[in-house]
Amino acid sequence: MTEIAQSAPVLQTFKLTLAYDGTNFSGWQVQPGEITVQGELQAALGRIVRENPLPQGSGRTDAGVHALGQVASFALQAPIPPSSLQRALNRTLPASIRILETLTVPGTFHARHSAVAKTYEYRVFRSAICPPVLARYVHACPWPMDLAAMNEAAGAFLGQHDFLSFAATDPDLASRRSNPEREIEPEQPLAVRSIYASAWEERQTDAGALLVYRVRGSGFLHHMVRNLVGTMLDVGRGRLRADCIPGILAARARAAAGPTAPAQGLFLHSVEYELTAD
Repeated sequence: MTEIAQSAPVLQTFKLTLAYDGTNFSGWQVQPGEITVQGELQAALGRIVRENPLPQGSGRTDAGVHALGQVASFALQAPIPPSSLQRALNRTLPASIRILETLTVPGTFHARHSAVAKTYEYRVFRSAICPPVLARYVHACPWPMDLAAMNEAAGAFLGQHDFLSFAATDPDLASRRSNPEREIEPEQPLAVRSIYASAWEERQTDAGALLVYRVRGSGFLHHMVRNLVGTMLDVGRGRLRADCIPGILAARARAAAGPTAPAQGLFLHSVEYELTAD
C-alpha cells in the first residue's frame, strides 16, 4: 500500500499595527494572572480562528504606557484574508485596543527582530489644572520650565552612546527566560543605542499647553525613554545643568541620572521596517 505523504500546513505570516490605551493593562507582555495587551490579542485570535499563536511585539511597553503604532507578528494556518481578520479582531478585542492595519508579509518577518527604528513620544501637561479626561495620557507638570535648556539636553543624546545610566533593571527578565511561552529578548551585554532624533516642542491644545518630547532611535532599553524624560525635566526645573548629560552618559550608573517619569505620558508612536522578500 502506497502511503500518501501529507504536506505541511501552509502558514500565513501577519503583520498588525495596533493602538491601545495602556491604562488598564499590565503592559504588553503576557503575565500569569494579569491582563495584558499581548494576552488579549492571543485570546482574540483563539476565539476567531481556533489557533493560539503568541503574537510577537516590536517591544514590550510597560504597565500604563500607550501605543499609537505598536506592531505585532504571528503565523496562522487559517486562510483568512487580512481585511477579514482585522474586522474580526476589532469586534472581539476590548475597545481600548484597536487594529489599525493588517497585512500578510514574508515568513521571515518578525515584529521585533526586523525593526530598524522606533519613535516614542512623551507628553507633559503644562497648564495649572489638568483636565480629568487627559490625566491618564500626560504627566502634569505646572511648574516653570526652561524649554531651551531641555532641548540642549535632548540634543546631547543624539548619536551612538552607551545608555546604561538611563536603563532600569528588568525585574521580569529571569522569569521570561525560564518560560518558553513568553517573549525573550536577546541578551545585550552593552547598552549602546543610536539616537537619530531627540527634541522637545510646545503644543497648544484646547485643554492647555503641552510639552512633547519625541525621540527616534535604533532601539531602547528598559525604562530608557522615561529616564531620559525624568532627567530632562530636572534640567528644565534647574535641578541639573544641560551640559551635565555627557557626564551622566559616561558614568554608566543609573544613580547618576534623574528620576523615572511616570508611565502614563509615554506613547510608542511608530516602528519602522525594511521588508524583504522570502
